[in-house]
Amino acid sequence: MPLEEGSWFLDAGFQRLPPPLQGEIFQVKPDASTGMMVLSGSSGRVDVARARLFASQGATVIALRWFGGEGQVPGICEVPLETFFSATAFLVGLGCKRIVLVGTSKGAEAALLTAVYDPRINAVVAISPSSVVWGNIGPGFDGISWPERSSWTLRGTPLPFVSSDPEWVREYRDGLVAYRGLFERCLDMHESEIDAAAIPLERTNAEILLVAGCDDALWPSDEFAASIVRRRAGFGLSTQLVLGEHAGHRILLPGETTPRSSLHAHGGSDEADTELGRLAWEHILTVL
Repeated sequence: MPLEEGSWFLDAGFQRLPPPLQGEIFQVKPDASTGMMVLSGSSGRVDVARARLFASQGATVIALRWFGGEGQVPGICEVPLETFFSATAFLVGLGCKRIVLVGTSKGAEAALLTAVYDPRINAVVAISPSSVVWGNIGPGFDGISWPERSSWTLRGTPLPFVSSDPEWVREYRDGLVAYRGLFERCLDMHESEIDAAAIPLERTNAEILLVAGCDDALWPSDEFAASIVRRRAGFGLSTQLVLGEHAGHRILLPGETTPRSSLHAHGGSDEADTELGRLAWEHILTVL
């Protein structure tokens, strides 16, 4: 990609990600002290727009492709956490002294887990997060999606997860499937699995900023975020939480125009999602 006319960032044509890392990298200056990793959710999108937004603040930013790429697992099924460790190592190798992960939905699940197991992570911004590990979305390397498996592995071992419910009857909102009820049902049905599947965020020294909409129709990210806050408080750890009463799963940071899914309900509204993104941005700048 060439440098865009009038742009304020260097793009991937100036700095390539070393294999097997995939995605795009943006930087304003080669000696940035903050390195960031942007992880999108189950759409598999390489979130270039969000990476550029953070690069405009002076950080070196990777918009990482972490599944669905060449040689990668096709779905979110037993994705190695080492994928994110490798991206962190690359940013450290560029001279970045502070490493910040920004993840949305399943990307937030990945970011929080990475902070637990990689002490180089200084901060995580988890947007529409989960407090537990869930099963796979899509197939693994074997092309099989069912029986259910963990979304993640560490050193080749699958992480414990909360099981799904194949008998769940679909619920709809505005003509689209709303999955929030499924996740709430699974937590009730498989309560015995929650402790093992919980993301142990008491084990990280990273600063944690959670952003969630109370009208999230995809999964109960507001309840997940509250659970994370309670868990960490039990260990004497503080956690920042920014909630939007009317916002949904898709939270829009300044200037973002991310489209809604045509497959499932997000909840919220353009106005509420934008307002929560504006409030979150003030806290994110403090983290940076």
